[in-house]
Amino acid sequence: MAEICCEEAKSTPATAVAAAAAAAVAVASSALERRRRRLEMRRFRIATDLEAPAEEDVRAGKRLRLARTASGSCAGAVPDCERPALPVRLPRYGVSSVCGRRREMEDAVSIRPDFLPGASKHHFFGVFDGHGCSHVATLCQDRMHEVVADEHNKAGSGEETAWKGVMERSFARLDEQATSWASSRSGDEPACRCEQQMPSRCDHVGSTAVVAVVSPTHVVVGNAGDSRAVLSRAGVPVALSVDHKPDRPDELARIEAAGGRVIYWDGARVLGVLAMSRAIGDGYLKPFVSSEPEVTMTERTDDDECLILASDGLWDVVTNEMACEVVRACFRSNGPPAPAARADGVAPPAADADAENGSAVVKGVSKADSDKACSDAAMLLAKLALARRSADNVSVVVVDLRRGI
Repeated sequence: MAEICCEEAKSTPATAVAAAAAAAVAVASSALERRRRRLEMRRFRIATDLEAPAEEDVRAGKRLRLARTASGSCAGAVPDCERPALPVRLPRYGVSSVCGRRREMEDAVSIRPDFLPGASKHHFFGVFDGHGCSHVATLCQDRMHEVVADEHNKAGSGEETAWKGVMERSFARLDEQATSWASSRSGDEPACRCEQQMPSRCDHVGSTAVVAVVSPTHVVVGNAGDSRAVLSRAGVPVALSVDHKPDRPDELARIEAAGGRVIYWDGARVLGVLAMSRAIGDGYLKPFVSSEPEVTMTERTDDDECLILASDGLWDVVTNEMACEVVRACFRSNGPPAPAARADGVAPPAADADAENGSAVVKGVSKADSDKACSDAAMLLAKLALARRSADNVSVVVVDLRRGI
């Protein structure tokens, strides 16, 4: 036994030396591997530098496309962005739509300048906040302006009562199309997210809708759901729509009269499911959830500054006063609005432009910079909502009303 212990004691240093040698070999191999990787990265950087001009052109092209989609007009920003299919005189607006903290983007925005055939300077703006899936919001984005234009053409009048009927019939038609959406699809179309569920839940999908038709004299707003339209007039916010929440007294009475219930489950919800009392779609909650819009018609004045349309991702965390103040701050920092071009494409003289805009000239601020105001305001409002921990998609449209459009 003593001899065995002595043999083990004698062999221990040899084993340690062998282990140390193996470790040294491993370290050396690792150092060589790191050196090889550094050489490969260096060669990759050299190759990348040679291709940098082409990549810069691609990035510049992307920035150009983003600049065109973020603003309602490209005047004074990009000289070659004229779109012959659209009228020369366009409204000034800005759009921002972000997914935020949601897994899916279910909001949709629609901007349609001069959308009424035979009636110039009538512009359509819409924000649609989908739930359950995005196909109803997308349907409203693609079709709502066409249906409103068709119903307006049938009505043949721009009176307040006519606009109320136009909006109500338009929302009803879109609701029918949303309800029959699944049965009207062809087999060649890709499956929607709601169709991939077992069983299919296409009738569990809906969308809010707040749309505005801006003319030189009036702003017509139709709303169903908890998206919102707010007008800033002389620094004072004017709500052009009222959110349709299930616990709103008149909505609660309507739901109960139809045989439904409002259950408080993480807030007031229709049958404990939907957190709004009006929407397009949601066939499984009819008749408790109605698609009938509330319509307002507001006469424009010289004190009007902007119109804000947004989904509840903004309004859940930002007040009307705060949103209007953000837009007004962007207007102040960007100066007065740029003069709109005449039909011949020539800008009016400075004096005529100032008289039309109703604003004094701000020294040191170019009028081209003022065209960024709406886009900057929409972007800042979306960022403000995310900074305030909004848990929903955020979509914002800001329309400049400081001059005739």
